[in-house]
Amino acid sequence: MNRIEIHELTKDYGTHRAVDHLTFDVLPGRVTGFLGPNGAGKSTTLRMLLGLDRPTAGTATIGGSRFTDLQSPLRQVGALLDPQAAHGGRRARDHLLALAVSNGIPASRVEAVLEQAGLAAVARRRVGTFSLGMRQRLGIAAALLGDPGVLLLDEPTNGLDPEGIIWIRELMRGLAAEGRTVLVSSHLMAESAAFVDHLVVLGQGKLLADSPMGEFIDARSTPRVRLRTSEPARLEAALAREGFEMASTEDGRWTVDGIRAERIGALAAREGIPVLELADERASLEQAYLDLTADRSPFSATAA
Repeated sequence: MNRIEIHELTKDYGTHRAVDHLTFDVLPGRVTGFLGPNGAGKSTTLRMLLGLDRPTAGTATIGGSRFTDLQSPLRQVGALLDPQAAHGGRRARDHLLALAVSNGIPASRVEAVLEQAGLAAVARRRVGTFSLGMRQRLGIAAALLGDPGVLLLDEPTNGLDPEGIIWIRELMRGLAAEGRTVLVSSHLMAESAAFVDHLVVLGQGKLLADSPMGEFIDARSTPRVRLRTSEPARLEAALAREGFEMASTEDGRWTVDGIRAERIGALAAREGIPVLELADERASLEQAYLDLTADRSPFSATAA
């Protein structure tokens, strides 16, 4: 019911193809990160999914239906695309109340989401007086208003303070744990790594990756181990016999490429070599993402 299905989705603007035969599914029960450089087609895809743009070809459905065919859209899909969407002259509570009334949602939900988003104390203030972070919270409150099974959030941490970032991170995890479908578009790799389970990556309108985050990173990482030992010469000799080379680092540790910590630990134990520190090193999400999209961004700056 909450499954998002994108099939051969294509969008042309004149001679420019913004989205090029995209096919992927977004499943419930996990947070899916929707990543890609500027101009990759992420926002266009979300707009077509929400019926705001018409596809040139292909389909984008939620639970097997187009968004425009849903009987109670806010009860099924909550979306945040633009935190500036709320009219600046309207009070925060009235903005949410208008959405609730137009979608047959009880007024009690307005109070609930204002509290959930941390806006109860400023509910009667006009939206035009809100900071970007407060507008972002209001947009998230609107997305949650109908208690939907599907959440589409574009840059949800934009403008939030550290407390707000922790709140939205835990919120998304909690919603996914309840069996909801959560699709989050973001440019913040370090932040995405803290809450995303699965990744869909676009580049120049095409699908570049659709995989669990761990697999995505491992596929773009060379195995490396960082270690510390009181007997480096013995360990170095033991590793050399296995075809591996230790390299020293400035902080007194050692690194070994092409091997996992588990194997070094077993080798050291067999040889009776004390190991004081042993850990696998893997690329960050940011490093893996840049490796994949390096030649897919139309807006790449050059070094000074």
